[in-house]
Amino acid sequence: MDRVSALDEPLKKTLGPATAKVMAEHLDLHTVGDLLHHYPRRYEERGQLTKLAELPLDEDVTVVAQVADSRVLTFNHGRGQRLEITLTDGSGRLQLVFFGRGIHKPHKELPPGSRGMFAGKVSVFNRKLQLAHPTYVPLGTDSGEDAVDAFAGKLIPIYPACKGLESWKITKAVDAVLPRAAEAVDPLPPALREGRGFGSLPEALLKVHRPETRADIEDARQRLKWDEAFVLQVALARRRHADAQLPAVPRRPVAGGLLDAFDAKLPFTLTDGQQKVTAEIFADLATEHPMHRLLQGEVGSGKTLVALRAMLAVVDAGGQAAMLAPTEVLAQQHHRSVTEMMGELAQGGMLGGAEHATKVVLLTGSMGAAARRRALLDLVTGEAGIVIGTHALIEDKVQFHDLGLVVVDEQHRFGVEQRDALRSKGKQPPHLLVMTATPIPRTVAMTVFGDLETSVLDQLPAGRSPIASHVVPAQDKPHFLARAWERVREEVEKGHQAYVVCPRIGDDEDEKAKKKPAAEDAEKRPPLAVVEVAEQLTGGPLQGLRIEVLHGRMQPDDKDAVMRRFGAGEVDVLVATTVIEVGVNVPNATAMVIMDADRFGVSQLHQLRGRVGRGSAPGLCLLVTDAPEASPARARLGAVAATLDGFELSRIDLEQRREGDVLGQAQSGVRSSLRMLAVIEDEEVIAAAREEAVAVVGEDPGLAGYPELRTALDTLLDTEREQYLDKG
Repeated sequence: MDRVSALDEPLKKTLGPATAKVMAEHLDLHTVGDLLHHYPRRYEERGQLTKLAELPLDEDVTVVAQVADSRVLTFNHGRGQRLEITLTDGSGRLQLVFFGRGIHKPHKELPPGSRGMFAGKVSVFNRKLQLAHPTYVPLGTDSGEDAVDAFAGKLIPIYPACKGLESWKITKAVDAVLPRAAEAVDPLPPALREGRGFGSLPEALLKVHRPETRADIEDARQRLKWDEAFVLQVALARRRHADAQLPAVPRRPVAGGLLDAFDAKLPFTLTDGQQKVTAEIFADLATEHPMHRLLQGEVGSGKTLVALRAMLAVVDAGGQAAMLAPTEVLAQQHHRSVTEMMGELAQGGMLGGAEHATKVVLLTGSMGAAARRRALLDLVTGEAGIVIGTHALIEDKVQFHDLGLVVVDEQHRFGVEQRDALRSKGKQPPHLLVMTATPIPRTVAMTVFGDLETSVLDQLPAGRSPIASHVVPAQDKPHFLARAWERVREEVEKGHQAYVVCPRIGDDEDEKAKKKPAAEDAEKRPPLAVVEVAEQLTGGPLQGLRIEVLHGRMQPDDKDAVMRRFGAGEVDVLVATTVIEVGVNVPNATAMVIMDADRFGVSQLHQLRGRVGRGSAPGLCLLVTDAPEASPARARLGAVAATLDGFELSRIDLEQRREGDVLGQAQSGVRSSLRMLAVIEDEEVIAAAREEAVAVVGEDPGLAGYPELRTALDTLLDTEREQYLDKG
């Protein structure tokens, strides 16, 4: 195919090995097509011509002026050279400065008396206005107004760049490959393109890289956003279509069975939201195709209860249910809360077990050999209707009698391979329920989980208490921090408990991380650590209270023992890392102090905060920070303190983060295929593209009539990336 020879050609053939190497290593650009889809981040206008007397500081300007004088100065004992040129336009003066080897060309091209056009950012040095290393064009005596206007009005693309490859070098590289854009294969079906008034893909690529006007940029962006949204939605629509063809065993609840016995024990009624979501799940379970449903809801909205009732319905129908949790702490916590909620119904085959009881087993990697053997036997014989575990459930040794439902908790921590490995343990594909406590805006759910039907729980159960959140500016107002520790003491005196959360563990293994802060954190102190903070609190503001630590590097048994003691009220203050972020349920814990809160993401803070206020007493969350008042970090914390609406916070979070993060880029190691589409802003494009994609796939699932679209799918969404759309 032509495309292979043109857009799939390695960059080193076109640009040379040195440039190609930097592009591959730092920008993940390998082919001509990759570079053509490396779009400018923004466009500079060289600006309207500015009089030297009216130059604004810190802004990009373009001036036409005459060289008054020019001199080369040395510094650093003659080892360094600097060229200083003074410009005048009759209204004022401006200094240009060039350093190092960059001085020779302008020294030669800009002698005193010559005219030129100069563009750059205005700064002040030694009380003089200056432009450092400006872009310039010498103007001969015959340069008229047209030349000046053409230079000043030109749109300059600014590309995402890296060390060793500045934007202007990328501009030159794009110039070298831009003629190949003519051979780009257009993924949009002609009918769709004409119906929406789009130009061709080669035209859009030309306009986005070398626009004549702002309108060109807008045209190109709209067209290229559609390419991304449409190809993505076609991939997801094909996945949904393929899944709908798979056979599954319908699992219908049985009257008078385990589920009815469980419901009869519940001391409360389900919320309207829980009833609505349960009806959606039960309708899916009753079909002959596997359920693929995403259950998302606020922290504390009762997702676990909804999932447990679905599992009990499957056990009633003769199947088994598995719940996959991301950490041992969470698996143990789920196991404990499920067995507590079920009581004697979880004691199948045991003395004291109820008539309809089943066994609920735990399976984690750190279990002893004897306990593990027992659990495996219970699974293969079908004795255990419900198993709760970590990725240990996926191992080859684990066999089920008849796996009917897989519940995945906190989906963003699991790769698609793990999810599929567990699903492959059923005789036929089991039904799948994915839960997340990070509320996801509709468009993100549509883009990331587009192959899952979505259910939302946005109602908190009755009896839940409100959580008050406050920012504690420790640097500006140290007495606020002192008051925060007093508040913790007050909660403990009332018989309650508290969490203190730190970003780091703080032992020898952390020393390397402490010594080498990331470039952006070079000015900052290392993040506060659990071990150090616990020591300071024990000997300081919380002296006399029962304080323990919890973090991910502890042995599983030790972690579990600490959580048991905390749950039993034998610990007043738990100093922990984010290991407590999901699933930990201690209704008596009413206060949380999050140290260095600015080092956590918005959604993570919301998750953490959801650990308090789980009982009848009101919750308190204090966000401690050293961030200055006017900083974006403080604004972010202010937003968290101002609302308990997780969906609103997730929008704020995603608007502040790179688009790649939205697709879980960091977790999968695969570059996001979204370069132009912004999933929060482009809601309408995504929804419209989804409709078009569903229509195309419904009429032609194999895309036999759309060879160009198939090519685009293969290129943009190779197998790895297509799977990764599952939020791998």
